[in-house]
Amino acid sequence: MRPSRPALLALVVLAVLGAAAGITFAVRSSPEPVPPSPPVAAAPAPAPTVTASAPASPAPAPVKDSHPPVGAYAGSEACSECHEDEHAAWRKDWHSRALSPATSKFVVGNFRNTHFKGDSSEAWMRRDAEKHLMRTRGADGQLAEFPVQWVVGGKRMQDPVTMLPDGRWQVLPIYFHVTGKGEWVDYSETKQGALTPDHPFFWANFRRSAQHACLDCHVTGLDASYDRASHTWDTRFTDAGVACESCHGPGARHADTQDPKDIVQPAKLSNAQAMAVCAQCHGPRRPLFPILDGAHRFQPGQRYDDYYQPIVLLVGNERSGDYFTDGRPSTSSFEYQALLQSRCHLQGGATCLTCHTAPHEPHGANELEIPKPAKTPAHVSASASTCQQCHEDVFAQGKAHTHHSARAANDCLSCHMPAVVSGVLDKFADHAIDVPAPDNTARHDIPNACNTCHAKETPAAMSQALTKWWPQAATRQQRRLTLANAFDEKTAATSRPSLEAVLADTAEAPSLRGVAAKLLARRFRHDAVPALRAALKGTTDSLLRSDVIDGLGTAGAREAANDLVPLLADASLWVRQAAALTLASLGDPRAISTLESLASRPETSGLVQPHIMLGQLAVRRKDLPTAIREFERALDLQPYNAEALVRLADLYVVQGQAPKGQERLEEALRFDPQSKAARQRLNMLRQGQ
Repeated sequence: MRPSRPALLALVVLAVLGAAAGITFAVRSSPEPVPPSPPVAAAPAPAPTVTASAPASPAPAPVKDSHPPVGAYAGSEACSECHEDEHAAWRKDWHSRALSPATSKFVVGNFRNTHFKGDSSEAWMRRDAEKHLMRTRGADGQLAEFPVQWVVGGKRMQDPVTMLPDGRWQVLPIYFHVTGKGEWVDYSETKQGALTPDHPFFWANFRRSAQHACLDCHVTGLDASYDRASHTWDTRFTDAGVACESCHGPGARHADTQDPKDIVQPAKLSNAQAMAVCAQCHGPRRPLFPILDGAHRFQPGQRYDDYYQPIVLLVGNERSGDYFTDGRPSTSSFEYQALLQSRCHLQGGATCLTCHTAPHEPHGANELEIPKPAKTPAHVSASASTCQQCHEDVFAQGKAHTHHSARAANDCLSCHMPAVVSGVLDKFADHAIDVPAPDNTARHDIPNACNTCHAKETPAAMSQALTKWWPQAATRQQRRLTLANAFDEKTAATSRPSLEAVLADTAEAPSLRGVAAKLLARRFRHDAVPALRAALKGTTDSLLRSDVIDGLGTAGAREAANDLVPLLADASLWVRQAAALTLASLGDPRAISTLESLASRPETSGLVQPHIMLGQLAVRRKDLPTAIREFERALDLQPYNAEALVRLADLYVVQGQAPKGQERLEEALRFDPQSKAARQRLNMLRQGQ
């Protein structure tokens, strides 16, 4: 007798769960942003709402006085009552327009019955009184008209945002390129290629949702939530744009007490804390807690490393397309990742505020400090003048250092911060601040400053000229040559010596050493273990430790288990979690008590990965009720985790609860229409009904 469809699916799922019993790695919650979303029919969207008094996180513990609690937001208008000049100056800066209502005051795009047609996208823009509308194809492939309720930016590019019936804010496919020809462009198509509705970056999919890809940095006091039962989003914030409290922290208490200790002054913070204020937005990062967890969101004055890890070269298990092969960001908005690896930061301690000012202070373009005319030579630009404060001796050499006569070539930025970083349609300065390395252009297709100006010359000719004028440059160049040899996939087979050299170099940026650890483990598996163990013992940097631990897990390094056990009590929550997950994946029972503690203690129960690992361990024990409970908890915290939804569906089907399994699979496809596992299982369930 042949088994029924549901029975057959249960047998398939049992096989999957049996394989899961031998897992050797944790299901990591993927870096934000995460999976794509569901098709949604076009319908009138609700009017945009902003609750000025809505806190971005649950209220802190009550304070024994009549003032607002620490952590409560006041809104920028409350700040203006005492800081009128600063508020007025901020209003003129682009930070205040990081997100704006789509009214004629803020919309810069041409909505006068205009049309755009790309390779895979087409849109018609029109205006009806104060309403701005875009007609384009939705997730169902049909043309529909979508109201534009918000716009992102407007300095170089302005992105229109529509609000869908389920409460998601979606960035529409066509952007207005302000600094180009003043025209509509498909930014994503230019970067990703032709987009169909099942592509993760198709405009209506979750990957393009503003809640998880934009708003955390483009508003102040974000409070976004998702209702798993109704499949709807609710989004509130204190201020649209990067307002006062984004940099100074929640200020309701300070507005009431007027006590300086109740507000953060970035200028009085340590270098690392001050840099974190800018870094929270100026570089994609992986948050320790999921994006919907307002209670554990970074606040100014806190340590960046306690809440985030910068995304460098690798996004989860995938290689990022936003980096050159030597580890420098090739895409704009990665300024933090670039500056971290600069010698200016590593050796000189430079931070963002070394060259830039606060948005409300007097400044030049891009918040750069205004040069002091008495000290700055006439041929030096405002951008380069900030270099003089640390490099007075080089400035004194003038053309003896630059060996160029043209004014542009005498500018520090031309050689050390060339405009090779792409905004897809614009070029930006490279904040990695290094010497040109023409040999990397020939070997690894990395642009260099010399050939940016001397486009008709070969990289070899530029390398010879550079060595002739600056013989000492060869030493500096070697660093970039080693990094490119280590990271480039073209040289992967022979990269082990370079990767080990980068990993062992204590003068190198921890972020790049961490990439070396991960690639070493992936490419050379068990042969990588000695170098990984040595690096783990030789550093106290939490980012590097986490990456090395991840590498040890990838390499299946059971012999390193005793190295990891002491780290279960490390001061860094990142390190504690990484050690527990890796030990558990290696089958070491010493990790279990730490995982249970992380999953149960109030201050850490919002972490996703411990719940997923505990669920997997329960599957190994065939304790399906516990496994289901842990996966459900993980999804309460990170509802868009499509892989966890599929795992949970499997568990429900095995328990004979096929309807619940079907619900989880349908939810997985709402967030990731490309999930083959979800689609295959769902088809089998439906055919068996």
